[in-house]
Amino acid sequence: MFWGMEHAPMLDGLRVVDMTQYLAGPTVTRLLAEMGADIVKLERPPYGDPGRGLAIIKDGRSAWFVQQNRGKKSLCIDHDSPEGRKVLDALLAEADVFVENFGPGVLEKRGLDWASLRDKYPRLIMVSVSGYGRDSDYSDRVAFDLVAQAEAGIMYMTGEADGPPQPVGTSIGDVGAGVHATAALGFALYHRERTGRGQFLDISMVDSLFHMHEVNVQGPAMTGMRWKPTRAGHQSRINAPHGAYPGPDGWLAVHVMDRQWPGMCRAMQRVDLIEDERFATLATRQKNRHELNAIVEEWMASMPSDDAVLDALAAERVPSAKVRAPYDAIGHPHFESRGMIRRVPDPIIDEVIIPGSPLRFSEQPEPLDLMAPLLGEHNESVLASLGYSSDTIAALHDSGVLHLGDT
Repeated sequence: MFWGMEHAPMLDGLRVVDMTQYLAGPTVTRLLAEMGADIVKLERPPYGDPGRGLAIIKDGRSAWFVQQNRGKKSLCIDHDSPEGRKVLDALLAEADVFVENFGPGVLEKRGLDWASLRDKYPRLIMVSVSGYGRDSDYSDRVAFDLVAQAEAGIMYMTGEADGPPQPVGTSIGDVGAGVHATAALGFALYHRERTGRGQFLDISMVDSLFHMHEVNVQGPAMTGMRWKPTRAGHQSRINAPHGAYPGPDGWLAVHVMDRQWPGMCRAMQRVDLIEDERFATLATRQKNRHELNAIVEEWMASMPSDDAVLDALAAERVPSAKVRAPYDAIGHPHFESRGMIRRVPDPIIDEVIIPGSPLRFSEQPEPLDLMAPLLGEHNESVLASLGYSSDTIAALHDSGVLHLGDT
């Protein structure tokens, strides 16, 4: 029994070999771990995943690493050595899924690319997350999140109209690619269930970001490039009221379409604006947006607080919110009630507060209690499960093939 449930977690028994680092790849296996998959994370001696050294460090332990790697088993092994490669081959022979996010050519040099593995392991599903994809004219280029945002047009669309392009303030390229890869894996597992065949998933950070454009590609194409999107800054250039507005206490976001326009006017106690020819349609509101935005800002400034503004808008069902700092979600009723603020245990730094999983299932209603591994913590148990004796495991430690760390 699991936490009062009548059955095991959804992915219980799914065997995953995780050769990922930093963020994009670990996002895939983080989501799988939350659903109960058995994940062996391969880490290279002597330091393991470079994510162990990122961001906020306490007592030598990285909160970044904890967030991205809970529920995984750490096998710290030199898989380039003959003995280490035998271990890796044994893991792949039993695996359902192999996930990697290394740079161009890294796996090819080791015979771990799909072309080398597909005939040997016909049921294996290999998930590759990279900057430009493995099948691309740019496949040999290295890309981190910033580069992917630039290449995919996300930076071009972000920032003030008269200012430079800016990156989004979080790693949406890494995480977005990881989420897309997880979704693709679900379909690949379903396909294997029907056919018995594994396959290769080639997921690109640039593709994942480019896919997010709603009108920015088809708009110029359909108008013969007469209309081209440009940076709008904190308020929309094609709609109003739409954007960030200075409230009595901080910034507020409002998004009004045709159906919300009468409610917006009622919230501002300006029903005279509903049929005002300057604002009666989306087109006229766009044309007179500067005048309309000034009216909205003047109304907000007259209110006693941000909450008063939001209450008035909510009463009329106008989409609106505070522009919230991420850390303000801690203790907030919405994020707490959704389980999106998780307080997770750790053997070194006791507790880490992290974002929860966005995936919710009626068949797995409660989150798993997961802990991030110490470096090489599961060397012995993983190799023992493959049939290695304790003496052989000790010899591999002594020879440096296996490695243990303190954090």
